[in-house]
Amino acid sequence: MSELLPTVTVITRVIRETPGITTLVFDREMVFNPGQFVMVWVPGRDEVPMALSTGTSITVQEVGDATRELCALSEGAKIGIRGPFGNGFSPRGRTLAVAGGVGAAPLLSCALKGKVETFLLGARTASELLFCDRLEECTELATATDDGSAGHHGRVGDLMAGRDLHGYQSILVCGPERMMEAVFHTLRQEGISARGQFSLHRYMKCGVGVCGSCCMDPGGLRVCKDGPVFPGDRLNGGEFGKYARDASGRKKNV
Repeated sequence: MSELLPTVTVITRVIRETPGITTLVFDREMVFNPGQFVMVWVPGRDEVPMALSTGTSITVQEVGDATRELCALSEGAKIGIRGPFGNGFSPRGRTLAVAGGVGAAPLLSCALKGKVETFLLGARTASELLFCDRLEECTELATATDDGSAGHHGRVGDLMAGRDLHGYQSILVCGPERMMEAVFHTLRQEGISARGQFSLHRYMKCGVGVCGSCCMDPGGLRVCKDGPVFPGDRLNGGEFGKYARDASGRKKNV
């Protein structure tokens, strides 16, 4: 599959996962590392980065015009896909996964491959918890919801309290950046931030490290090429958890 030109791909199945999240299954299987992403071209609208949830699917949350159009597609619709891009997760030894909302999507394949011993999953409500049934079949699953409608009443990071975090060699994290920052803070307090692997989301135009739209302060790391997964010790002192940039390059709070 070309890095620069999208390959026309046919949607073969549409799964409404939660009220705002939809999985699109397509007609080709991609070889990828969990955590890698593809650039998805929505004809007539935009091209957006999207994590692969499996080798034949993306899982989309409605957050803007392009993702809203993706979620409205039906079987037989066509989209364009470039990639996969980026580095992906590298689980080693006992592995803990921490996910918030649609952040569970790039971690699903790690769990399905038996790479995750414990999976902490959070969402705002019970109806927004993603992939619970599939995760319960392959890992120890604990859940948290903001409104207390399922699992722990509170933040997913709360579920780390009382666990022997030093017993995990890898801690994979994906979700809203404020959530990931809280996990990062906990790991840093424990002196094990380097064991954390954080999947960052930034505005991307090219996906191949050319346009510079996803560069991060202070060292100019490119999220598309150097990431999107970064070890915790590479995020110290940078913009992580503080701000990102919009399409025009202006800073905005995360």
